[in-house]
Amino acid sequence: MSDQSSGGQMIVDRLRANGVDRVFTVPGESFLPVLDALHDVPEIQLVVCRQEGGATMMAEAHAKLTGRPGVCFVTRGPGSANALAGLHVAAQDSTPLLVFVGQIPSGFQEREAWQEVDVGALFGPVAKWATDVQHAERLPEHLNRAFATAQAGRKGPVVMGLPENLLYENVETAAAPTAVNAAQSHPAARDVEDLERRLAAARRPLAIFGGSGWSAEARDTLTHFVEARGIPVITGFRRQDRFDNTHPLYAGDAGLGMNPALAELIQGADLILAVGTRLGDITTRHYQLLSVPRPRQQVIHVHPQPEELGHVYQTDLAICAGVEAFAAALSPHTDRLPDDEQRAWMERASQVHRGWVRPTESPGPVQLARIVRWLGQRLPPEAVISNGAGNYTLWVHRFYPFRALGSALAPTSGSMGYGLPAAIAAKLDNPQRPAVCFAGDGCFLMTCQELATAVQYGANVIVIVVNNGSYGSIRMHQERQYPGRRYGTDLVNPDLISLARAFGTEAERVTKTEDFEAVFERALSAQRPFLIELPLDPGILKP
Repeated sequence: MSDQSSGGQMIVDRLRANGVDRVFTVPGESFLPVLDALHDVPEIQLVVCRQEGGATMMAEAHAKLTGRPGVCFVTRGPGSANALAGLHVAAQDSTPLLVFVGQIPSGFQEREAWQEVDVGALFGPVAKWATDVQHAERLPEHLNRAFATAQAGRKGPVVMGLPENLLYENVETAAAPTAVNAAQSHPAARDVEDLERRLAAARRPLAIFGGSGWSAEARDTLTHFVEARGIPVITGFRRQDRFDNTHPLYAGDAGLGMNPALAELIQGADLILAVGTRLGDITTRHYQLLSVPRPRQQVIHVHPQPEELGHVYQTDLAICAGVEAFAAALSPHTDRLPDDEQRAWMERASQVHRGWVRPTESPGPVQLARIVRWLGQRLPPEAVISNGAGNYTLWVHRFYPFRALGSALAPTSGSMGYGLPAAIAAKLDNPQRPAVCFAGDGCFLMTCQELATAVQYGANVIVIVVNNGSYGSIRMHQERQYPGRRYGTDLVNPDLISLARAFGTEAERVTKTEDFEAVFERALSAQRPFLIELPLDPGILKP
């Protein structure tokens, strides 16, 4: 005997069956049955945001932290267009994300009905799968496929358009929904044996850890693996939490403003073991550190998506496997001891990082390098540091020591405005875990309205705004390309302290480095979100 439920109820039942515990949204009348069904499901928290871009970024960050698909509901037309910002982050960061778009009623398509949008055309180039459900009875099929697609292979976003009338229709459900098991790739035994042979013969091996799909267990296994073989590790762009930055084998991050000595280290390696990472243009310094299509270094590439292997680089060994499956197939033990050449290589890699993270001095009374370094000493390893995009991130990624998995939330897509929504998601996920957002003034003002969300849900984040009154990253490029002809990059900002307090947060301005410690301690003990403004000379463009 089968039961019946509305399309909206069916969606919520499957969210619950798949372990979804938080849904982010900007509500729309196009999916009222879903909201009504969520009303009676206390184990799923509904987080109402102030703009769809912020909502999708929160859902994306939630997925990064939990390893489960983030879920967001937005309405059609302008709502769905706003959501595209977070979707692009999920696509380039390989994050499982489900975005449901409340649609015009079925049968109205191609009439340019009110707020009509073609989901496939708008989201198809960005999402792993973008579709409009056409029949209510196919909702279970489409929902199962959505969860499977978002999590299989290279993880990513799925967008599903939900015609409004389908959510009200009653649909027969023959069985209780169960969780979807997404397909995962595993390494072949012969590939693991080949990997071991190549590593044993290498004199200057170097590992690059990045990508998504990491777990604490996989990270620990891979750490033991490189320790046993004496392989220095660098992390890919904005993936610094994939390896303990205080570990003796850590050589630094291959990101923006890369350490020149690290670039030389990559070029001097005779073998690159790339695990999880795509070897994108930032990590390879615009494809210069590894020649396209055939690198001088021997390359072993481990990635869960077969199309990514050989996409840019011709590899010596391609292993199609997720990070967890790859780690599980490894033996962390070896009896091989490094010789003199290998020990010298390991020490060189360690020195590369130690020298790079010593705080630098900049003009003016606010020394951002010293502040970031102090935070790394004051905060516990599990503290979450989030940021969006801008020159201020050069200080964060260079001087903060990321130690625990999940401690770094930053978009490899370079999306401005990401830091605040991501920090809110982190604080909602674990209220006891400090969540600190770094943002530039331009970056902060793109999603500052989400301070209202933080206040509403008691997400007591700390927001550090580096205010230089400009789009500093663009100004830096402009100064390099057109010296003395700065144009279009200066900003006239509101009083950020007054703005933050208007949202119900606490806020203070720090104009001297020595005052920061006391203000930050007040922020840690505050019972509400706290904004700290750091005025910085606009001429200071990099560490």
